[in-house]
Amino acid sequence: MKIRESHLEPDRFYHIFNRGINSKLAFLNNENFKFFLQKAKIYIVPYFEIYAYCLMPNHFHFILKTKSEIDFSANFKESGLHSEGCFYSKMLSKFINSYTQSFNKVYQRSGPVFESPFKRILVDSEDYLRNLIIYIHQNPHSFQEYKFSSYLAIISEFETSIERDKVLELFDDRQNFIKSHQNEDLSFNINFVKDFQL
Repeated sequence: MKIRESHLEPDRFYHIFNRGINSKLAFLNNENFKFFLQKAKIYIVPYFEIYAYCLMPNHFHFILKTKSEIDFSANFKESGLHSEGCFYSKMLSKFINSYTQSFNKVYQRSGPVFESPFKRILVDSEDYLRNLIIYIHQNPHSFQEYKFSSYLAIISEFETSIERDKVLELFDDRQNFIKSHQNEDLSFNINFVKDFQL
């Protein structure tokens, strides 16, 4: 099945990921990462639960659960991009396009920043979900200190848009979450990443 034809369904988990066009950098500095996360609060948080994410210089990963209690009172077409079945994909496309427009304006360029369409994989079991969370968090070499993933938001106490309690419940508790990531004792101040989180 072609990606554009596979609709995101309510109340399902998806691995959403994409990379920079031609594998080029999509995030050039901390401000780009922060701006992308600000856009996520606008376009993702109202329609998806976020279980994990990681932003790398040339790609990103999200584990999202589509919300089912969304008001679909808008006038949808029967088929196509503006149909109810395409709602979640359309929100993710708006998210990516919003970042692209700002990126292009700042760097005086044109064209896509990310490949199109974004990639999506249905997460169909709890084991797969747990393993995927670990995989995504371990993308950066020093993932225990990496600012632009949900790992630190999940083990911290600060406010977050991540579904922290639900993620920790998947791993039974915080201690097992950390252990399953094969993490040693954290010897740095976790608060330094607070401003870089969702």
